[in-house]
Amino acid sequence: MSHEEQRFIESIGRTGQGEADLQPVLSALRDWLVALAQAFEAAPLPASGLKSASPMARRMAALHEERIHQARCREEQWLALAPARALAQRFEGKLMLLVFGKFNAGKSSLCNFLAQRFRERQQAVQYFHLQDGALVESEDPFHEGATETTARLQGVCLGDGLVLLDTPGLHSATGENAALTQRFLDSADAVLWLTSSTSPGQVQELDELARELRRGKPLLPVLTRSDVIDEDEVDGQIVKCLRNKSDANRADQEADVRARAADKLQSLGVALHQLKAPVSVSAYVARTAGADAEAMRGAGFERLYAALSDLLAPALAYRDRKPAEVLLHHLQEAVLAPLQGQTLPALRGLQQLVQSELQALPASRARIVQLAWREVMPGLPALLEQHAGTGDVAAVLASLQASLMHAFERHARAVLDSHVLSAPAPVALVLPAGSGYERIADDLPPSYEKLYDALGQSVLATLEELADEVAGYCTARLAALSDAVSVQRALIDEHGRRLAQLEDTLRCVPEGMAAR
Repeated sequence: MSHEEQRFIESIGRTGQGEADLQPVLSALRDWLVALAQAFEAAPLPASGLKSASPMARRMAALHEERIHQARCREEQWLALAPARALAQRFEGKLMLLVFGKFNAGKSSLCNFLAQRFRERQQAVQYFHLQDGALVESEDPFHEGATETTARLQGVCLGDGLVLLDTPGLHSATGENAALTQRFLDSADAVLWLTSSTSPGQVQELDELARELRRGKPLLPVLTRSDVIDEDEVDGQIVKCLRNKSDANRADQEADVRARAADKLQSLGVALHQLKAPVSVSAYVARTAGADAEAMRGAGFERLYAALSDLLAPALAYRDRKPAEVLLHHLQEAVLAPLQGQTLPALRGLQQLVQSELQALPASRARIVQLAWREVMPGLPALLEQHAGTGDVAAVLASLQASLMHAFERHARAVLDSHVLSAPAPVALVLPAGSGYERIADDLPPSYEKLYDALGQSVLATLEELADEVAGYCTARLAALSDAVSVQRALIDEHGRRLAQLEDTLRCVPEGMAAR
């Protein structure tokens, strides 16, 4: 057994439960969710006074339905994580590594080879797979093939403290495979990203891992099939065989993968310290060469074991804070993300509608006055003529006021069609003292030119007063709605910052607190 292999296997045997106290941060995360719900409840959007068919009311109704939908999805997603939580609990105290890579990356081959090495060192090896939600143990190693052979989540327990999860490729054409992988990603404490040296570092694969990497899990790139076809002479015959790639070739490929992976992680917003130095291995060459110390070293496994040993501290630190990580991820992805991705844009859209309505109010107010004026004034000469014989100005005022109030109410409701408007309180038409019909001579009909002008001014003043009152009412209502929208937008931003602070607090648990 090589030195690094022995060190790694012995280290795995000492991965007991860590000492980190997660209760304070778990309580803070739960309190965050309660505070968020209470904040929304305390800052509702006032929908009264708006017609249900108006764009603003429809937007508020959609926001309400979206919040209900988000709450339902949140509960469903938490329940859907139950199998992953059960799997993690089943292997509590063990380190779980997700073996990730598209099909034909050599995942099953590497897992089988490591299992073989553990078994040869008298370490317990137990294969398992999930079937109908139940864990089924098996003695059979993973099937290895040139096409996608993993149609289910499967794993192998190595020794007393390590579990390798071999998953259906996330690039699988089978939707069930990808869904199964995603469901159990939460159980892993670190990721082994396997990429074949025939096409190494296909960094678009890391898009599928973005969520896990943002969760703070360390990533170790492993270049598999780091071998080349060579020719040799056996018994006078030229035969083809696989040999390890040269150290220089491996170093070049590893440097290239590291550089491109670092660029990709940076674009994904992932901390670069999570990326470990890539290592190249050839399980095939190590196996066919007898897997002695020299063959293991030549096939890259001495370096792989050293990299795995270095991976233990951050992986164990993640494992020991995993209960809080799982809750944090749920709050980030099922609670905060929909609020930021759906609710915030909808609130911005609503606020734009409110601001447009507010900006249009002066023009709407002027339009109402104009329309009512044009409806009332053409009938005034006939009204004055009707009461000219008696000179009854009071009758003119009464009839004119009724006509004015009716015209104003109708046009106000038509122009401000988004608002529910109550009937305006009657406003008395006021004439200057001495206004009335004028008799120029006994044999001539009374004149009402001055009375017409005075009534016109009174009508305009009354319409302006009514319009000011309605516009003020709508302005106050819209301002209150705008303020409420601003409050909801602010509380989403504030709770986003608070959750980020809780994430920082959780991730600051020192690695020394991990199991020893």
